[in-house]
Amino acid sequence: MKLYYSPGACSLSPHIALMEAGLAYTTEKVDLRTKKTESGVDFTTINSKGAVPALLLDDQQVLTEGAAIVQYIADQKPGSGLAPQAGSLERYRLMELLNYLAAEVHKAFGPLFNPKSPSDVKAAAIANLGTRFDWLSNYLGAKPYLLGDTFTVADGYLFTLLSWCSKLGVDLSKWPALVAYHARVAQRPKVQATLRAEGLLN
Repeated sequence: MKLYYSPGACSLSPHIALMEAGLAYTTEKVDLRTKKTESGVDFTTINSKGAVPALLLDDQQVLTEGAAIVQYIADQKPGSGLAPQAGSLERYRLMELLNYLAAEVHKAFGPLFNPKSPSDVKAAAIANLGTRFDWLSNYLGAKPYLLGDTFTVADGYLFTLLSWCSKLGVDLSKWPALVAYHARVAQRPKVQATLRAEGLLN
């Protein structure tokens, strides 16, 4: 398998999943501005959406969309605990979380990444994120991970999203449970290895 990624982007989530699962894979960096891969290939010929992540499978099919990719990765190593068993209610809880993170949290960061967004639009985006963080903080409660005691692909995704806050002017200190959670996930050896692999950790 080959993961097409951009350092620190949402592709960090499947990169963490691959590392945690202990699967064999390679990576290729993508410049999202030029849509060129590190080897000079037009990335839109790999993923016509022009966005990372994209996972090139061993049979040369390409899987896109982070929430789908991380579940595919987890299902390659069922014993890893990265996703509950397919068909179980717990698995649907994982999908519920992944969908919320993608549609409500990830999407809400959009205006903050756009340099053309006026200050009032950015302020509204931060306020919008705040309501999502309220919910996530309450949902997490005293649990170490989103689904309880076991780290899952949803945690890799939320960790990635929370990592954007300091760079985008979102003060996460209002949600101490999320600050502690982010720090806890950051200490996982495979997460640290992934951050180093993307040049995000010395």
